[in-house]
Amino acid sequence: MAIALVDGIVVEFDERENLNGIQLARRAGVEIPHYCWHPGLSVVASCRMCLVEIGFRNAVTGEVRLLPKLVAACNTPAQDGLVLVTQSAKVQQARAMVQEDLLLRHPVDCPICDKAGECLLQDYYYRYGHRQRRAPWGPFTSRRKDIGEKITLFVDRCIMCSRCVRFTREISGTAELMIVDRGNHQEIDIFPGFPINNKLSGNVVDLCPVGALGDKEFLYKQRVWYLTSHPSVCVQCATGCSIWVDENQDRIWRLRPRENPFVNKWWMCNDGRYAYPYVHSPQRLVGARRKAPDGWCDLDWSSLVEELRQFLEQKERLAAVVSPFLTVEEAYLLCRAIRQVDPRAPLVLGDVPQVGEDERFPGGFAIAREKCPNRRGVEEVIAHFIGRVPPVEELPELVRRHGAQAVWLSGEYPQGWAKLEWLPALAELGVALIVHDLFPSALCDRAEFVVGAPAFAEKAGSYVNRHDRLQSVPAAIRPPKGVFPAGRLLWRLLGQEGTYEPASVLQEVARNISYFRAALGTIPPVGVDLKVNLLAVAENGTVNDLGTESLMIG
Repeated sequence: MAIALVDGIVVEFDERENLNGIQLARRAGVEIPHYCWHPGLSVVASCRMCLVEIGFRNAVTGEVRLLPKLVAACNTPAQDGLVLVTQSAKVQQARAMVQEDLLLRHPVDCPICDKAGECLLQDYYYRYGHRQRRAPWGPFTSRRKDIGEKITLFVDRCIMCSRCVRFTREISGTAELMIVDRGNHQEIDIFPGFPINNKLSGNVVDLCPVGALGDKEFLYKQRVWYLTSHPSVCVQCATGCSIWVDENQDRIWRLRPRENPFVNKWWMCNDGRYAYPYVHSPQRLVGARRKAPDGWCDLDWSSLVEELRQFLEQKERLAAVVSPFLTVEEAYLLCRAIRQVDPRAPLVLGDVPQVGEDERFPGGFAIAREKCPNRRGVEEVIAHFIGRVPPVEELPELVRRHGAQAVWLSGEYPQGWAKLEWLPALAELGVALIVHDLFPSALCDRAEFVVGAPAFAEKAGSYVNRHDRLQSVPAAIRPPKGVFPAGRLLWRLLGQEGTYEPASVLQEVARNISYFRAALGTIPPVGVDLKVNLLAVAENGTVNDLGTESLMIG
């Protein structure tokens, strides 16, 4: 182990970790301000905000010799004996000078800038800038340039950190952005005729430390201090990106990537970022209703549970379609509820939407062709109850062989059911349908019960991505009035007492299904994910902590 000193604090580290001065200081609890450095991008050391004093300590005598000039911490590799001084008068003066230079030509349009409230230029000015401005005020507006379908550029706000340029070259590999001109005439721009329309383009807005790059979908719609951020998981593909849901009064205004080195690192794709409007669609199913001789009969919460219970018990022979958009807990409770009435009930995996092939980018990010978040988790739950996991196309034949009289259909597909070719064959068998879904479909026309389901942000639970990583997240917003979350509904249907708690259900799942053994005895805190892989179970069954954000079996 190597040893370094940061403001007199001893920090031990492994030299194979390839840390720099900023990362080393963080381990000592010291934050070094920076604009251009980002852990997912190459180092350019251009902003000079992270200037610090560095030196080296003699291991024998203990003498420390500091270099005469300040050095960029982002470009200083951590090594044994390194000494960092981050709070000296010399360093503080350098930071103030950098801030003053950046603000000389920066437009004073904070009242209308979308970045206000989360802008590093604002934050660093109050922490490290001069108390008095020595230059005249102005300008007060910024030139605006359209550079892509989703992105707009406020030219004069840019501080030339070049994060966005490096992202398009190193992560997306599309290289639409460049730096034109020289000196104080430098600007960010696009190559003529090549707007920034790649599928990862929204990340440049997150990367921008000021308000130079704006998201057209979010522009001028909300002030960030009105928003509340909740950790969640993107449900648009099997990658299962960790995200933040930013909402105000139960309305989602934007989605942002949440750092997870094991899943999506710092990024997310536009497909997931801009998919949330369906959550607030006026076409969503709300409430619950039952088919009656003279039309439809509306049901409230208490009557719905009782009528469903009586209906299932009367039918006796049942089947269920378990959607890959359900959480692990919901899928488990659905299988339990159906098998409690009919111990031999067929359980099938709902339609797994697939589009094209996996899209991979030079930075390692991948968009999965599989457009659902929890196929792996649902498959393991179904396999626990029946062994083989049949696809939904086999539903009519399984229903015919079993003589099922009713089928529970869980959906929650954001774009609706992709395939219903099996529906006519199912209709010919004359079975009753219980549809728990987000949007109206041909299934609703043939159903006995139609129940409105929650969207991903409206429910708590766990998802397992295609690489067998389980993430547990809370609900971000409340569902519309009349929407019945599957977990709560099935919990009551099973006759369970008390409040539905996904964490407790996950513990039961882990006790009963070996695949989820990594979650046993661990109620996953917010934002922590678990690696669940049956093939990786050690002989002694121990769980080893392999990092601050992940637990793995074996």
